[in-house]
Amino acid sequence: MIVVTGAAGFIASCLVSRLNAANFNDIVVVDNFSVAKKLPNIEGKKIKEFVDRHDFFTWLDQNYEEVEFIFHLGARTDTTETNWEVLDLLNLDYSKKMWNACCEYQIPLVYASSAATYGSGTLGYDDDESLIHLLRPLNAYGESKNEFDKWALAQTAKPFFWVGLKFFNVYGPNEYHKSRMASVVMHAFNSIKDTGRLTLFRSHNPDYEDGKQMRDFVYVKDVVEVMYWLMHHRKNSGIYNLGSGQARTFLDLAFNTFTAMGQDINIDFRDTPEDIRDKYQYFTQANMAKLRRIGYDKPFHTLEEGITDYVQNYLATGAYY
Repeated sequence: MIVVTGAAGFIASCLVSRLNAANFNDIVVVDNFSVAKKLPNIEGKKIKEFVDRHDFFTWLDQNYEEVEFIFHLGARTDTTETNWEVLDLLNLDYSKKMWNACCEYQIPLVYASSAATYGSGTLGYDDDESLIHLLRPLNAYGESKNEFDKWALAQTAKPFFWVGLKFFNVYGPNEYHKSRMASVVMHAFNSIKDTGRLTLFRSHNPDYEDGKQMRDFVYVKDVVEVMYWLMHHRKNSGIYNLGSGQARTFLDLAFNTFTAMGQDINIDFRDTPEDIRDKYQYFTQANMAKLRRIGYDKPFHTLEEGITDYVQNYLATGAYY
């Protein structure tokens, strides 16, 4: 059996689809299944068992001999969350229990970290583990993820294979439920569909023109492909970046969304909200050399390819992956 936590969420539900496509059907999904708006993400998928996240460790104690691999993708993912008790419970304590259980039962583990750990990027975006203790995230969510990365690296007891993945700006199908935290591509699609226009954040940094803030946008199908590969690779444990490796501007994203929708380009700008302005990243770009060095050689979707697939095959019809 393969365990996927956060399974009704965005990335994890896409991973379940990827596993099903490879004929892995004995999948145990773990989440808070009372959140109705997330449930369509896992409808129709081949799933062996549903386990509430509060009951998972009891379940694991009883079933560990059957578990082949754990993908721990469940977390409090709202980057505006400021309640440290919530982040401590879901992003630190739960992950520590998962790590210790994988050590005890010798189960390989892949867990979700985040590019939010890099903060303003003053130290770059290299997944060099010797630098992790120096990183200064800009928000509590990023801090919670970095604290767990630091904790994991400091442990003498480790699962025989483990990987932490620093996800960059992931976009793609199955994020309909994410509201404000959905990708810019989804927000752009909805705005263009409803009004024929798109509003982007104005730059408050003199080094960047309006709309030319840059992000490493990575398509969710590439993200789950990497995780699927790691499940078979099972060596070279450590913390890795997971982005496309190519920063693109928000204007690039906007133009490609208009084009994929067959619409004329109409863009406005507004001030970045004050509650996130001092935490805003103007540039991110994953250095992907470390993952490439251990043998991952599949190409990533370009922004053009990813947006076209997402818009035309999912957003335009409301389809799920």
